[in-house]
Amino acid sequence: MTESATFGGGCFWCIEAAFEEIDGVDDVTSGYAGGHTEDPTYREVCSGTTGHAEVVQVTYDPDVISYEELLEVFFTVHDPTQLNRQGPDVGTQYRSIVLYHDDDQREIAASYIEALDEEGGYDDEVVTELEPLETFYRAEEKHQDYFAKNPNDAYCSMHAQPKIDKVREKFAEKINV
Repeated sequence: MTESATFGGGCFWCIEAAFEEIDGVDDVTSGYAGGHTEDPTYREVCSGTTGHAEVVQVTYDPDVISYEELLEVFFTVHDPTQLNRQGPDVGTQYRSIVLYHDDDQREIAASYIEALDEEGGYDDEVVTELEPLETFYRAEEKHQDYFAKNPNDAYCSMHAQPKIDKVREKFAEKINV
């Protein structure tokens, strides 16, 4: 029995590649969510007019990895204090967002975000949005498994690879071998 979780933290290529490393994650799908445009295209989302964020939907086995552990991975691979951006990617489509699937996820994510703020592990306030997932739109096929298909892409080398390295280092015991 699998469950799903949906996260946005900048370019979906980078977040997808990081989650692909984790044991218990069965699938990671890049897509769009959190906006008002039906079935948006990549170009439309990049324009910043759809309200959608680039997100990944993670299908996972809760007997192997918990939702809270997925949150830990998510908050490790992006900077939740950057408003409407991640590194070179700027705009609401790159915002930090957790889109919860049910009340349990909402409560766990809200507590996790609150704890991050209280612990003071960041210089700035956590700006991660917490919203219900209404509709997830799968991104075009060329965006699925982008890093795996394009490991030598300059953007991936500069932005996805460091996230993968961070996951491999911090979560070595949870790496999918």
